[in-house]
Order: sequence, then C-alpha cells, then structure tokens
Amino acid sequence: MTIPRWRFSLAVLLLAVLMAVLLWHVALLQVVPGEDKGFEFLQGQGDARTVRTEVIPAHRGVITDRNGEPLAVSTPVTSLWANPSELAADAVVVAALAKALSMDEKALRKKLKRYQGKEFIYLKRHLPPQEAESILANRWPGVYGRTEYQRFYPAGEVAAHVVGFTNIDENGQEGLELAFNAWLEGRSGSKRVLKDLKGRIIKDDGELKAPETGKDVHLSIDLRMQYLAHRELKQAVAENNAASGSLVMLDTHTGEVLAMVNQPSYNPNARKGIRTSALRNRAITDQFEPGSTMKPLTVLAALETGRYHPHTMIDTNPGYIRVGKKTLLDHKNYGVIDLTKVITKSSQVGISKVALDMEPDVVRNMFSRLGLGQGTGVGFPGESVGLLPNRSRWTPIEQANFAFGYGMTVTALQLAQAYSVVANLGVKKPVSLLRQDVAPGGEQAVGEAISGQVIDMLKTVLQPGGTARRAQIETYPAAGKTGTVHKVGKDGYADDRYRSVFAGMAPAEDPRIVVVVVIEEPNTGKYYGGEVAAPIFAKVAEGALRLMHVPPKVVPGNEKVAFEKKSPDKFVARGPLS
Repeated sequence: MTIPRWRFSLAVLLLAVLMAVLLWHVALLQVVPGEDKGFEFLQGQGDARTVRTEVIPAHRGVITDRNGEPLAVSTPVTSLWANPSELAADAVVVAALAKALSMDEKALRKKLKRYQGKEFIYLKRHLPPQEAESILANRWPGVYGRTEYQRFYPAGEVAAHVVGFTNIDENGQEGLELAFNAWLEGRSGSKRVLKDLKGRIIKDDGELKAPETGKDVHLSIDLRMQYLAHRELKQAVAENNAASGSLVMLDTHTGEVLAMVNQPSYNPNARKGIRTSALRNRAITDQFEPGSTMKPLTVLAALETGRYHPHTMIDTNPGYIRVGKKTLLDHKNYGVIDLTKVITKSSQVGISKVALDMEPDVVRNMFSRLGLGQGTGVGFPGESVGLLPNRSRWTPIEQANFAFGYGMTVTALQLAQAYSVVANLGVKKPVSLLRQDVAPGGEQAVGEAISGQVIDMLKTVLQPGGTARRAQIETYPAAGKTGTVHKVGKDGYADDRYRSVFAGMAPAEDPRIVVVVVIEEPNTGKYYGGEVAAPIFAKVAEGALRLMHVPPKVVPGNEKVAFEKKSPDKFVARGPLS
C-alpha cells in the first residue's frame, strides 16, 4: 500500500515543529533569562552545586613599641582541611597524606571516620605556605588549603607579659592582645568562587565584601629599654636564686610606661609546656606589702601638716620602741636624729614616732592621693588595686605598721606611680601603656616644696651612710628608698623569707624616670633591698637615661644637690647640702 505523499510531508512537518518547540523551550531555560520561571530554578540548582562563598580572612593590627618596632605581627600561613566523605574512601591517599603531615595513620583514619558526615575538618593548621603547597601539589581528592594568619612576636619573652598572645584563631588571650582585642581584630571579607564536583576552585567570581584590617596599637614601651631591663632582671633573679622578680620604669613627664618586665617569663611563640604561673604580669597583677619604701611617703604627709620639716629632731633612743605588745627595732641606736636621717637610715623607731604623732587618716589619705588602693587606669586585664585599709579606729600598732608599709598592699606599677608623683614635684600624671604623642596634663596632688624636700631626703639614701649606696649612678645623681620585707608564711611573718624592693628616680635634680624593682625570696644569704634590688636600679636607670640622651649631671665634689624654689613650677640645683 502506497502512503500518500501529503501524509509523509505532514509527519515530517510535525516532527520539525516539535523539534523547534523543544529547542525554543531549552533556549528559554538556558539562554534567555526572565522569559521562563524555570530558568531561575535550574540556575539556582546549578549554583547550589558549584558556587560557594569563601571567607577572606582579615589581617590583625600590628602592635609596636613607641618607636615603631614590631612587637606583634600577623603573617600569612596555610591551613590544610579535608572533606572526609571524599578523602576516607581512598586508603592509599590517606596513608600518603598521614606521612606527609607526620601524623599517625590510624589516628587520621579514626578522625575521618568520626567526622564522616561532615564536609569540613582541619587536618593541620598554620603551616608555612611552601610546606602546604608541596602537599597540595599532589592534588589528593578531598584535601584543600585555605589562607589564614598566624601571630608572631619578634621580641619573644622580652615583651611577653605586656603584649600577651592570641589563640590559634587570633583572638587575644593575655595582655594587651586581650585588652585591645576589639581594636586589633579585623573583619573578615567574602568572595564568590566556582568549584567543580570535587570541591576544587576553578574560577574566582569576584569579591563580595572586602576584609577590614585591624587597627594598630602603639605602646609606650621602648624596646631598647625593655631589653635592658629584661637582661638585668633575669640575671639578678638567677644570681640571687630568687623565686621571681618585677621591674617597672615610668617616664615622669608623661606617665608612660617605658619598660615593664617580670621573671620568670615565657616565649609566646612557643608556649607548649609553659607553666600558667609564668603567664601573669606580676608588675600589675601581684600585690605585696611594700615595707620601708612607704617611709618617704609617710614623711610627705608629716611635712604637709606643717609641724615637721627635714631637720626636725627625732629621739630614737634607746634604738627600739614598744607599741602595744610589739617591740619595733632599729639596726642600732641612732640616738637623736633629724627627719632626713630617719629616711637615710630607714629608722623604724623614728618613722613610728612620727606616724603616732599624727592622726591615722593623715597618712592613709596621702597614700590614696598618690594612687595607692586604686587602679592605675592602664586597662590591663587582671590588674590588682592593692589594699589600702580605711578603718574607723586604728590601734597604735596598726598605725605604726602602716607608716612603714605593713598592713597594706600595692603593685609594682602603683608604687612606681606614687614615686612618680614625688619625682614630678607633686603632679600626678595618668599612667599609660600607650604612646602619648602629647604629654597629658596632671593634677597637683602634693605641694611642690615638700615634694622637693622629700627628693632631697631620698638622695641621702644613696650617699655614704645610706642604705642604698649600690643604687648610686656614677654619671647621674639619683634618689630612692630601699625596702626589705618579711614575707607572710603559715604562722605569720617568716624569719627566713624576704622581699627586696627598691624605688628610685633619676636624675635627682630633675627626675626623668622612676624605676621600681621587686625581687621575691632571694636565697643566697643577701636579702636587703640595698644589696639585691638597688644594683639593678643603678644599671637599668643609667642605661635608660643614656638612651633618652639625658646629659650627665654629676659635678665632681658636688654630688649632694639640694633644691631651691626658683619659680612656682620649677626647682633648680643650688649647691651642696650641709
């Protein structure tokens, strides 16, 4: 039977029309967006399988010293990660990968099995880029890399207690890294990438959000002085077989902390195995009884009453004094001495008589005005405020003990601030761990004249007959006070455990720096502040003044320099003391 020609032509035409309709529909779906809602669906399905949003890590801000020397920087590293569902299936690759990562193969398999339902696990973080690239070059399925940042501390243990450190995710954990974490950390950005079915990036499709770099922090610390202080303190702690030590140096003109070191210290670049006790910044967190370093501040209160002056005579006979049930002793009977010599010899009897002659709150209020018993305002995590008791009724022994630094506690930084007020002729400046481009203003906490008189007294402590001759600097006249404190044991104050303290300033006629040194439990037979802490002051202060380009001040034969008021805000040298 012959098929009519018209029927054959009709069938061919219908097939052609169907093909054309099919091609037009495909074009609508894939080529002409917006003409068919199916396009959006198919495009979404395709994107869901190939398009990914990747995080662009932000660079953390840099911490520098006052001169721009880096103390904490972030360097790019590569972290390796895996998709367990892809990687676990290939036993040969897992074995090779474990060897390349120096990992135990069984441990790696166990980890991949545990996270089998996940699409992301870290294999090893913060590898040097070249090491990571050598592994990624194998193109093992399921193994990928991502750029991150790792914190590095160029000064190591020298600045560790001030700077602190971050964790592996660059979040601050200690020190100023923690205090300024919100300021230092940046904000991550994002980008869109096209990946193949194996998760490999085949196209970078552009940045969605640019990362924001963290802000920098410029510290007041001078790294040169920090190295100097670190070296001398570390050597002294070792030589005296001491338990620990701290040193703080302040710029009296600005209130900036120029150096702050502690022993024992740690290396923030290699923290594995370090003891937690080594992490704390003892100069700010540890409070202690300051002992005889409080005597000049008690004298400051006495001078302010107007009833005492530097040459007021005090009868210390017979070398001891009975206060309540306690007997307070001097090293020997100094007889009748003036108030200046009470400081020179660190007379317990003399300062007790002065304290008992005043209302208890007179001394307590002076200590408070100098910054004791309150935070310094540096914003350091874990700062202690010390203990400055405020009693409604003082017993005589409490009053006497308080006057020479017992029954109260301070930190090394607080003690440095208090001495800085005296060195700055009564002006109290805010203490700062951040660089001050403009010297801050201050408040007149104590009178200029009496501050100058106390500096004169403190200079005699370093001269022949004083308790701190080893603190004297050949090229700069200095002033300061020793403290030798019995430490508290299980049964009260121990007879064989001491704290050696020295607080000083230099140059004495116009102090630029104040340095406080604290050595805990020296164990070589020497324990007096003048023997243990004072020599550290001399070395560090001299080196620091040279770095500050302060010209030498000592004139041969004229080492004893007094102060004469020349103007309402200035004292100048006027010749030897009588």
